[in-house]
Amino acid sequence: MSVRPWRDIQRRKCRQIMVGNVPVGGDAPVTVQTMTNTPTSDARATIDQIRRCEEAGADIIRVSCPDVESTTAFRQITRAARVPIVADIHFHYKRALEAADAGAACLRINPGNIGSADRVKEVVNAAKANGCAIRIGVNAGSLEKDLLEKYGEPCPEALVESALDHIKLLQDNDFHEFKVAVKASDIFLAVAAYQQLAEAVDCPLHLGITEAGGFVGGTVKSAIGIGSLLWFGIGDTIRVSLSAEPEDEVRVGFEILKALGIRNRGVRVVSCPSCARQGFDVIRTVQTLEERLQHIRVPMSLSVLGCVVNGPGEARETDIGLTGGGNGKHMVYLSGVTDHTVESEDMIEHIVQLVEKKAAELEAAEVPAVAAE
Repeated sequence: MSVRPWRDIQRRKCRQIMVGNVPVGGDAPVTVQTMTNTPTSDARATIDQIRRCEEAGADIIRVSCPDVESTTAFRQITRAARVPIVADIHFHYKRALEAADAGAACLRINPGNIGSADRVKEVVNAAKANGCAIRIGVNAGSLEKDLLEKYGEPCPEALVESALDHIKLLQDNDFHEFKVAVKASDIFLAVAAYQQLAEAVDCPLHLGITEAGGFVGGTVKSAIGIGSLLWFGIGDTIRVSLSAEPEDEVRVGFEILKALGIRNRGVRVVSCPSCARQGFDVIRTVQTLEERLQHIRVPMSLSVLGCVVNGPGEARETDIGLTGGGNGKHMVYLSGVTDHTVESEDMIEHIVQLVEKKAAELEAAEVPAVAAE
C-alpha cells in the first residue's frame, strides 16, 4: 500500500497490443490520441497538423480515409509522421486494404459495416500481412438497426452487444490484435457501457466521449466521463473529442491524466482563481505562462497564487512557486523554500527562465539514470 492510498488507482488488467511501436494495454502507460481534421488528400497540410500534435505530446494520431485520394496520400503521411498513424475507415473496405498497405499502424473500423464476411476476412488478412492492429469503434449514434429495434434506444447493453458481435467477427478470423471503444455523447451512457464492457472482455479499451462539444463544454464532459473511467481503473488509451484544434485535444487529454496522477508531461500549474487580495493579475499571468511553457516536456510543478493566504502552503508542494506581495514585489520559491523576490515587470520572463532551467536540470538528471538501467 502506498503512503497515500486514497490516491491509488487499481488499473484493470488486460492484454497488451502494439499500435506501431507504441504498446497499448497491459502495464503500458495510458496513451493520448487525437485526429486530424485537414483533408487527408492534402498530405502537406495533414503532415503539418500531425507535427503540431506530436509537439503537443500525441502518442497516436488518427487520419480519416474516406476516398482513394486520401489513401493515395496516406503513404507519404505515414512516412513523415513520428508517431503511429491510425486509418479511420467507414464502409469502404478497400480503403482499409489500401491504408494497411500504405503504412497504417492501426485500422479503425466497425467490422459490421465493412460488408460481407469475405470482406471482413480480406481486411483482417491485410492487417495481419502489414502488422496492423484494429480498433473496433462502436458509437451510440450509428448502432445497427437490429440492436435499436431490440433495445428501443441506444443503451449500455446495446453498445456492449454491438462490440461483442464485432469482436467475434475478428476472433472468427483468428485476429486478436484489437482494442475496442463504445463511445456516446451522453456521459452516463458512455461510462455505463465501458464499465460493462470492461467486465466482459480482456482487450485494451479506447476511451472517449464522442461529439463532446466545443473547447470548454467538451473539456468538461470529457474530464467527467474519461476521468471517472480512468479513476475506476478502466482505459488504456484516450481521445478527447472537441470542436477545437487537435493539438488542444492532446493538451486536454494530458491534463486529465495529470489530474489523476496517471501520467505526467510538462508543467502542472497550481493557481488560484484570483480575488481582491491579489498582488498581480493572476488570470493573465497564468494564461501567459501556460502559453510560454507549452514546450516543456519534463514533468514539473509551478504554483502561481496572488497572495499569501494559500501561496506559501502551495509553494511548499511545487518545484517553483510565485506568491503575490505588496508594492509590486513578489516572492519566489524554489523547491518549496522562499528564495528571492521579483518585480512585477520582470515576473513572467523570470518565471519562464526558472522553469526552463529546472527542466534542463531534470532532463540532465534523467540521462545517467537511464544509462544505468
